[in-house]
Amino acid sequence: MSDMASYAPQHFRWRADTGVAVITLDRPERKNPLTFESYAELRDCFWALGQADDIKSVVFGSNGGNFCSGGDVHEIIGPLQKLDVKGLLRFTRMTGDLITAMLGCGKPLIAAVDGVCVGAGAIIAMASDIRIATPAAKTAFLFARVGLAGCDMGACAMLPRIIGQGRAAELLFTGRSMSAEEGERWGFFNRIVDATELDAEALTLARSLADGPGFAHMMTKTMLQQEWSMSLGQAIEAEAQAQALCMQTLDFTRAYEAFVARAKPAFEGN
Repeated sequence: MSDMASYAPQHFRWRADTGVAVITLDRPERKNPLTFESYAELRDCFWALGQADDIKSVVFGSNGGNFCSGGDVHEIIGPLQKLDVKGLLRFTRMTGDLITAMLGCGKPLIAAVDGVCVGAGAIIAMASDIRIATPAAKTAFLFARVGLAGCDMGACAMLPRIIGQGRAAELLFTGRSMSAEEGERWGFFNRIVDATELDAEALTLARSLADGPGFAHMMTKTMLQQEWSMSLGQAIEAEAQAQALCMQTLDFTRAYEAFVARAKPAFEGN
């Protein structure tokens, strides 16, 4: 899919304007839980975003004062009790595929978090590139509280890199809620804004990123992940190759020509 202007999902809200897509879950009366269907459709959406030429950045927003309450107790947690090991693994791999698709979509992804952000919702926020919160945001990796391990959808790999090993261990072992203030102080949230300003702040940032060099942003997002498993020497060489590719883009030429003309570059993403 090269164009998502007409994209119409069934299990979450979607809108797109001037290169920015906004995704929100659509069950505000229950604090926006995920279902089997919304998991799968979100996964497919982010895979499609990787091929979309008309979307440059993405906001995953809140709805009705909450971000996401995790897997629906009645529509996911209950049915999981009846599955065998193969069925359970099929489900856990699907949830992991959502995170893989988010990481691999090539677009800067901003989580705009208000209120409840727990379980899989906390993972979605964690897997975003930038996180903005309101003072009411309460984030919990609550898997231990329902008898599960904290190692869910990449949490044990990503969360320590964001907030540190000890802090991540505390949240994953206890399942306790992290306040917005803690989240900002620990580096989970980039900043805290008033609830009335959350959507506007996220959209303003997303639009500024959408106006930037799209190919270069894709490369930055890719290297931020790939360099986790590289030595320093490997990372320096990989970045040399990545930057050489970026230097072949028209956006690099546009930036140079704009600098010479003392003008603002108009990036087109190629």
